[in-house]
Amino acid sequence: MGGVLRAAALWLVLFAAYAATIGLPAFGSSQFAGDEPHYLLTAESIVSDRDLDLRDEYATLAYRDWYPFVLERHGRLHNGQANEPTGAGFALLIAPAYAIGGPLAVQLLLAAFAALAFVLAAALARWTVPEPWATGTALACGLSPPALAYATAVTPELTAGALLAAAALLALKVRELPRIRWVAGAALALGALPWLGLQFTVAGLVIALAIVRWLRRRARNFALFVEVEVIIFSIVMFVTVNEQLFGGFTPAAAMVPGDRLDALGAADFLDRAPRLIGLWLDRDYGALRWAPLVALAFYALWLLWRSRRDHIARIVPERALVEIAAALCALVCAAQVLVATFIAPTMFGFFFPGRYLVAALPMAVALVAWGMRQAPRTAAALVALTLVHSLWWYAELRLGGATIVGAGGTGSPAPLHPLDAALPLFGTDSVGEAIAVAAVGVGLLALVSSEVRAYRARTVTT
Repeated sequence: MGGVLRAAALWLVLFAAYAATIGLPAFGSSQFAGDEPHYLLTAESIVSDRDLDLRDEYATLAYRDWYPFVLERHGRLHNGQANEPTGAGFALLIAPAYAIGGPLAVQLLLAAFAALAFVLAAALARWTVPEPWATGTALACGLSPPALAYATAVTPELTAGALLAAAALLALKVRELPRIRWVAGAALALGALPWLGLQFTVAGLVIALAIVRWLRRRARNFALFVEVEVIIFSIVMFVTVNEQLFGGFTPAAAMVPGDRLDALGAADFLDRAPRLIGLWLDRDYGALRWAPLVALAFYALWLLWRSRRDHIARIVPERALVEIAAALCALVCAAQVLVATFIAPTMFGFFFPGRYLVAALPMAVALVAWGMRQAPRTAAALVALTLVHSLWWYAELRLGGATIVGAGGTGSPAPLHPLDAALPLFGTDSVGEAIAVAAVGVGLLALVSSEVRAYRARTVTT
């Protein structure tokens, strides 16, 4: 009973915080920016016309009530219809709320999903740490600036984060006791991810493969059949619907050819490699700049490596479950980082920082919680800095006339202004970018060298 009350309290606190961000200006006098008005306009078409063709919505300026600027059509026509490459799944999800109360109801729905994502994250974190660390970490991560910025943004990131967290929780339960309802639940959550966005499917694939491995080890062939069948059915439906609506296997088929992923070459992917560091350390868009407590997830990776290296689970059997849960969360987060690095069109888009990483934020809570428990004093400082940043960011937006996107939002130096000059600017071929990449590379080489020496010393001793 106490766990239910704790989860309900966490959800209510986060939902209230997220609801308080409704009305913050995205840019200029608009609450919405980037893909948000396109998702809303597609929901408008579903509600009013029962289709995804936006030609009449553009012609009648159906977005004028909630978007004060001229909205340009994305992509190209297919079969004479303007079905945009944002896809149908997320628009279908928010359409009932849009029909009830317009954009406000949609934002409240998304705030509820975002709060649920961190409630599930707390449950996932309990596989690595006890209470109150799990709930406390979920609350701190849920109140970080990226979570606040995307909780009511009309984009699918935190909704996908809730599905990933739910699937991971069910996967860990399946490993312990492979019941069909848990397998089917995980498969349904994973099967829904492509409908929200292909950028979430790689992270989902990690969880799917983990379930397959655990079911095969237990020789649960029927449960394995259920998982594979549900996922394959969702994929077949996804491809079939997209072929009819967008002229290809994915909604990206409706994009202008030069903007599609298949137009990229090996050199383009190589040019994106510095994002592996820029996504964390960039002066404007770095995740650690906006949510410093996420640094504890990297410390948790070190704890996981050391725990497995020293075979602590042989001495403390309970540690095996911690290692498995932490490894699953780490692999899911790593998959999303690779998507953000090599597949996402840009990390400097017309959106708040961390868009392509925020779907993995609920999964990172378990890692952050482990690092927080092992380094409580450092964790307290990082949490305090993150929450101060959130309060300052909110005050700038609500009272100071700043905006989420642009100079007032992503370019805001507060409250890290004295430290800003120490952070590099990526994507500008600056000296700071080269120094940051070199410093991280040297640090990783030193760490690997230290581990090799320690391994050789243990080998000689034994």
